[in-house]
Amino acid sequence: MNDKQDALRELYQEVIFDHNRNPRNFHKMADADRHADGHNPLCGDQLTVYLRVADGIVHDASFVGHGCAISTASASLMTEAVKGKPVEEVEALFRDVHALLTGGQGAEAPARDVGKLAALSGVKEFPARVKCATLAWHTLHNALGGEHGTAHTE
Repeated sequence: MNDKQDALRELYQEVIFDHNRNPRNFHKMADADRHADGHNPLCGDQLTVYLRVADGIVHDASFVGHGCAISTASASLMTEAVKGKPVEEVEALFRDVHALLTGGQGAEAPARDVGKLAALSGVKEFPARVKCATLAWHTLHNALGGEHGTAHTE
């Protein structure tokens, strides 16, 4: 690995640590019109994602729950990323981030700039932790689709 890659990895790790220590949008949203639960039985991560959607726009997003650092950071980064975006764009972001995390098509170069979410890209090097990072995203996807079952990473 070269110095630039080392510096980038260090920056990404700091973003994850920061969002774990100080998660953004970590609260139950009283006026949410959509929500979904998520559970990763392998790690014990559990969360609920809350959304306020109107006129095809995700106006607000939050989450509550408990989990490992990667799960919490991913949920925190996700809620920041989706606020104010059209539902269609949020669904496209879900697909891009899922590909980024799982090493699927578009993993090296997502269709759009994912910004701070790129900090999660290193997770794919640790297959057991990918489910931790994708849990919030699967739960978001369920909330957007009005699915009431619990999202799982299995």
